Amino acid sequence: MRQPHDWREWRRLRAWYLFQHGWTEREIAEALGASCGAVSQWLTSARKGGRQALLSRVRGTHAKLTEEQKRLIPDFLWHGPEAYGFRGEVWTCPRVVDVLAREFGVTYHRDHVSRILKELGWTPQIPITRAVQRDETAIARWRTDVWPELLGRAAKERRTLVFVDESGFYLLPSVVRTYGPRGQTPVVDKKLTRDHLSVMAGLTPAGKLYTLVRRESLSSAESVVFLKHLLVQTGKKLLVIWDGSPIHRWGAVREYLAEEGAKRIHLEALPGYAPDLSPLDQGCWHHLKNVEMANLSCMDLEELHLEFDLAVGRLRQKPRLIQSFFAAAGLSL
Repeated sequence: MRQPHDWREWRRLRAWYLFQHGWTEREIAEALGASCGAVSQWLTSARKGGRQALLSRVRGTHAKLTEEQKRLIPDFLWHGPEAYGFRGEVWTCPRVVDVLAREFGVTYHRDHVSRILKELGWTPQIPITRAVQRDETAIARWRTDVWPELLGRAAKERRTLVFVDESGFYLLPSVVRTYGPRGQTPVVDKKLTRDHLSVMAGLTPAGKLYTLVRRESLSSAESVVFLKHLLVQTGKKLLVIWDGSPIHRWGAVREYLAEEGAKRIHLEALPGYAPDLSPLDQGCWHHLKNVEMANLSCMDLEELHLEFDLAVGRLRQKPRLIQSFFAAAGLSL
């Protein structure tokens, strides 16, 4: 016999069992810690539909995800909540429910989503910093085979090759170290807030840096705006390398490519779970946050935006440093 799906289902089934063994509704309610009205509804459903009427059900257009679809979930979540339009880098079960509905057209109860995440090794206590699903062979092959091919293709077709990635810059200070009297730990006041700047940036092997800054989560519409910006700034066709984030695959990007973008832009996706292939992830974001903007505490987004622009301006004056980010990602030029 199938085991109860959750404690609520167990309580309904237990009520039906006790009723069949001569218990009254009041006695069942007292024993199970439920109201008499709830017990009455459960028993009415069971009389009409039998034991099956008391089972928990998965809501949605499909009864369940396939095993192959489930294996894709960590890849979707790895891109972060903001890639799906949520504010703040926090995954919750209701947010994952929304992601599954958008990616697969399947709607699960959040309790069931919690069980799916547990099966996949995702828990609310332990953040995943490096996905175990990485295909190290495929990633190594991308560096040795695919990357040189893309460089050659960009040169042959006279395209500007650009790595594109996104990151968030928060008001919370990134304190490295500060001097203070011995024995007296310095105190740095900070404003507890999730307000931040969402940044999309592009790096080229020639040492060029392009950025787009928004005060809200980035979407596919901003991806299109940035692609058009790159076309104007470079004056050439583009070969864009980015990850499989939904803002790179959905909506406006798909429409733009179908209408006109594909004539001038070729998109290349990085292997899954491989942020270390991106020179932005391996060098640019770290340098901006922990070097150019280290020990910086801004009072509001206006000040943060100004400091970010100044930091980007300083980095743009160091094209050789930008090129070194490619080496940090293991990509030879």
